[in-house]
Amino acid sequence: MSEWGARLKKVEQLAQSFHQNPLASPYKPRLWPCQPSSVWKFFPRQNPAISFAQSCKEAVHVFALEKEQSPQGQRMYLVTTYTELWHYYRTYTKSLMHCYEVILEGTVCKLYFDLEFHKPSNKEADGKAMVTSLIQYVCDKLMEVYGVKCTTDDVLNLDSSTNDKFSRHLIFNLQNAAFKDNIHVGRFTHAILQPVLSNRKSTCALDAGMDSAADNSETGTCAVPGGRTSDRAQAKRRRQEERDLTFLQVKNKDGQDCLFVDLGVYTKNRNFRLYKASKVGKNAAFTLAEDNKFIAAPVKGMSAEQSVFLASLICNVSFTNQRILMWDTSEAKEDKPPKLHIVLDSDSFSGSLSSPHKEVDDFVLTLVKKDGVEGSIRRWNYFASEQLIVYDIAKYRWCENVQRFHKSNNIMIIVELKEEVWYQKCHDPECKSFRSSSYPLPQEICVSYIMTMDDEDQAYLMDDDGNVEPSQAQTEVSQSPQCPGKNCCADVWGDGSQDDQELLKSLEDFEQHREEISDRILLQCAAEFDSQ
Repeated sequence: MSEWGARLKKVEQLAQSFHQNPLASPYKPRLWPCQPSSVWKFFPRQNPAISFAQSCKEAVHVFALEKEQSPQGQRMYLVTTYTELWHYYRTYTKSLMHCYEVILEGTVCKLYFDLEFHKPSNKEADGKAMVTSLIQYVCDKLMEVYGVKCTTDDVLNLDSSTNDKFSRHLIFNLQNAAFKDNIHVGRFTHAILQPVLSNRKSTCALDAGMDSAADNSETGTCAVPGGRTSDRAQAKRRRQEERDLTFLQVKNKDGQDCLFVDLGVYTKNRNFRLYKASKVGKNAAFTLAEDNKFIAAPVKGMSAEQSVFLASLICNVSFTNQRILMWDTSEAKEDKPPKLHIVLDSDSFSGSLSSPHKEVDDFVLTLVKKDGVEGSIRRWNYFASEQLIVYDIAKYRWCENVQRFHKSNNIMIIVELKEEVWYQKCHDPECKSFRSSSYPLPQEICVSYIMTMDDEDQAYLMDDDGNVEPSQAQTEVSQSPQCPGKNCCADVWGDGSQDDQELLKSLEDFEQHREEISDRILLQCAAEFDSQ
């Protein structure tokens, strides 16, 4: 047999082997053309899922899944879009029934609450009335602190209560306002609940008729009588709030005092259970509460149930053209009102002179230091999840909209790291809604996201029936014939050092002894290929 014939036989054997043992291909669902491109990928750990989500050009998000008959607490992570998740979430309810939204660190989000108490230990408690009172109290505080109007109609009220446990989720869908991240949500929640927290921890003994005592939540000390009038008024208001918030004090199943509001749900990368999802081993899924008054705005082509699902997502809120609410603990200590930021709509931004991307800072400076004008970066605001930097520029007021320098109002430079572009916006009221054309960033400062996928990252796949199972790739590799020695692969594919010479010999042999292939054989081969 010629060299070419021997090599051809080896290739045929390999082809037959791959045909009998095909490699598992990742599941790639396809939605109808009007929907976004498909991203549907599972990860065994949270950090690789977050890294992959941040590398995607699409607007994807991270979700955690619990699986039946798996070790307690073990979760896998899914990266996909909201639209695609809903498409399969309502179809494969069994596979995706224990699903959680991952509230990524640094992501703009809604105000939310997790409420619960043990019913047998709180037989006199009226859960519905407690929820109504809390919503009204929070709405009052939003108006008092931020000037944000909110009513019960803006609060999505979800219920997953059982005979033993009262459980609710409250998601505040505010109009054109959101919190910078869930850490600031936690600070705000702690601050407005401080009267009841202080009352639980310690109280100051005061003589009758004294109305000037105040509990300092930061130092734990008590104000003495005879203070300023403003201090006495503040102390009086705090005592009133303590009385008003006593309904939040409940007992756990061990009879110990605890709070109706779970304050442990405001940590970074927090997993928050989805609408229509239940915990593993439990049948209580979150559904609309009987006393829910929130109605999602109708959207053409979207069902009412999908609208509720999207409204229930904590991070489903735009970071642009929003009133960004923040709670600065340093200002709270000085009894100053917390800052209110308007992203892309105000002249007040937080930050310092150096952002997390110094090379981008240097490029922005080249945009505002030219034509004899020495512009500078006054402040910046970095949105880690969206990978967007908003630069507040000083001393440089050139506006593309009016094609001249503004007399007093400054401009902003917005850099989108994902899209690798930048554009200009204005503080000037006349240019409030203006956004310049997008310009590409210099190649040398663009962030290249390369996701190296190892075998562990391919640990889970979803089949056509919606079943999430471990990938068979590792199993197939382990079951494949093992090479007896280090030269096994070279024996199959040819020795790399002699490969070129043997190939030349085979080609020469083929050229000397080749015969013309008939059309009948070619058509037969094509038909066999199409039938596979």
